[in-house]
Amino acid sequence: MDFTDRKILVAGGAGFIGTNLALRLTRQGARLRLTLHDKPLQAAFPTAEVVKLDLRRLEDCARAVEGMDYVFICAAHTSGAAVIRATPLAHVTPNVLINASLLDAAYRARVQKVCFISTGAVYPDTGARPVAEAEGMMGDPHEVYFPVGWMKRYVEILCRTYGEKITPSMPTVVVRPSNIYGPYDKFDFAVSHVTAALIRRVVERQTPLEVWGTGEDIRDLLYIDDFIDGLLAAFAVDRAYFEVNICAGRGHSVRQVLQTLLDVDGFGDADVRFDPSRPSTIPVRLMDNRLARDLLGFEARTRLPDGLRRTLEWYRTTHDPKQTPKTVRETS
Repeated sequence: MDFTDRKILVAGGAGFIGTNLALRLTRQGARLRLTLHDKPLQAAFPTAEVVKLDLRRLEDCARAVEGMDYVFICAAHTSGAAVIRATPLAHVTPNVLINASLLDAAYRARVQKVCFISTGAVYPDTGARPVAEAEGMMGDPHEVYFPVGWMKRYVEILCRTYGEKITPSMPTVVVRPSNIYGPYDKFDFAVSHVTAALIRRVVERQTPLEVWGTGEDIRDLLYIDDFIDGLLAAFAVDRAYFEVNICAGRGHSVRQVLQTLLDVDGFGDADVRFDPSRPSTIPVRLMDNRLARDLLGFEARTRLPDGLRRTLEWYRTTHDPKQTPKTVRETS
């Protein structure tokens, strides 16, 4: 898909996905507008229009989408496993306001197409079996993800409504990522996912190296560059409404991820201690990648050791561990 000179809003331009997406779209010649809220940009975008807005407000959403051809909704209110378990509604109200308001504003502004970044948390518990797109509205989400899963489902239904159920329509794409990792991820333990938290602990040579849970939880890990490939391939699909998993299609345990990190970074004498008493989320989450493979021609290209090595190198060159406060919250 040719993005040259297309006017594109990346909502959440300071976030992990938003930063990497904006970097890719910049290289492809897009004319970007990036929204910020309470965090500064993580990378330089000298040609982009950068606006600080509160996307929970309809008037700010209208300002964000004005004159745009395409909108990518990457903005989200996130937090860690401890917050998810203690105050599960923390993820619900602000995100409903952000997503519903952006979709409404985009429709009123006659935006040509909108992409919403959803989550694998919409899916019911299928144990060790990978979940496919058709299961996104079956049963309830896993109990741990019940509030956030239904919140994301609601926004997906809104996307389908704009794409298929009203006239004139606004084409929408829903992308459900697996566990993405890579440069510009969240490395603050209060909000980081388990891979980013492990990367930081390895770089800092923490002793002991504490890992929440048993280490047996299994996740589908996808390097951020691969995710952006799949995201843009999904956006190019010519349908009024389209939903798809963008994932690697295979799982790794937390123990395997940690051991790979220790191996590629030469941390052979790490004093690793797993703490099953600490909060975690669900034991297994695997996602089916057949639709993306068959329809989009998408497959993850980055091997886990290579992706982890690149992320370790990026983190080491952009963060000074001595200046980073050490806390102990993470989520998977």
